[in-house]
Amino acid sequence: MSYLDQISSPTLLIDEKITRANIKRMADKAAAKGKRLVPHWKTAQSHEIGNWAKDYGISEVTASSIKLAEYLCGQGWDTIHIAFPFNIREVKKLDKLAEGQALSVQIVNPITAQKLADQLTNQVGFFIEIDAGYGRTGVHVSDFGTIEEILRIAKSGDKLKFRGFYLHPGHTYYTPDKQKIYRQSIDALIMLKTKYLSEFPDLVTRLGDTPGCSVMEEFGDVDELGPGNFVFFDLMQAELGSCSKEDIAVCLAVPVVDINRERGEILVHGGGVHLAKDVLLDSSGNKNFGEVVSVHEKGWSLLPERSYLKGISQEHGIVKASSTLLNQVQIGDLIGILPIHSCMTADCMGGYLSLDGKWIDHAEGCQ
Repeated sequence: MSYLDQISSPTLLIDEKITRANIKRMADKAAAKGKRLVPHWKTAQSHEIGNWAKDYGISEVTASSIKLAEYLCGQGWDTIHIAFPFNIREVKKLDKLAEGQALSVQIVNPITAQKLADQLTNQVGFFIEIDAGYGRTGVHVSDFGTIEEILRIAKSGDKLKFRGFYLHPGHTYYTPDKQKIYRQSIDALIMLKTKYLSEFPDLVTRLGDTPGCSVMEEFGDVDELGPGNFVFFDLMQAELGSCSKEDIAVCLAVPVVDINRERGEILVHGGGVHLAKDVLLDSSGNKNFGEVVSVHEKGWSLLPERSYLKGISQEHGIVKASSTLLNQVQIGDLIGILPIHSCMTADCMGGYLSLDGKWIDHAEGCQ
């Protein structure tokens, strides 16, 4: 039976071949540069896709929350790092997970460090997150007082083990000059490593975001790379130059429920609860919530003429369709939507259907 026969409502398709190629490409790049790849698993959030990653030498992953870390525990990862400023209300849960899984967390202030040092009964590693220009979170790169207070608190006991410095230059998503951002980020991490290496000879530096890791060729003396979105990519990454549209590994299959030929629009069952509401603006200022592709027995294919999702509400999606698509599509057909932001789409959908008809798990609940 074709995988298409299993689809009656919005369904997130995954192409294993493309996914594996994306993972392998980044793993090969990291290895060629002498870096360790520690991918951020907030994109895939899957045991099965994690097994694919292990085929390319990946042994540690990053989680976006303690909930995701818990889901990933027991899957053979050497360490799971939670890359979000640690929430002190979750100390007990963290301590319980640390009984059977090596974990590390992100610390950005001394209060959190003290709470962990006081309440942990199992050892947990930690990175100090550094802000070198992004401005979202982290200890400012020149705030040595805060850095050293966190380190002093950790050294006062034996439950917090310093692993190193973590830096996410997320402003590569918004600034064209990725080279400049990476030079600043790399210089910041090298400075910190030089300053603290004699006291902590095993410390590592980790840097990562998909736009930078995809286009940069030199990473200086940074030890580890931690991008996430590269596993699937999406239209935002294609626009940023991280990938081509052919590299996008997931596609939302949606049923056609109505066609308005006068307006040149197709109504589909697929809205914000399936795709989230990330949006791109085209050169004419039109909102684009996803690009239409044709779905078929072998997966999906780009269309020769552009059709795109011009508007979405909770369940509805309105496609601005080319004349060719209007003439080809009938009510009840399936079309595909390449997502603007694959991480959010996967999180909304909570599972994947592979092209060989198998359901693949996601932390938010597989079908």
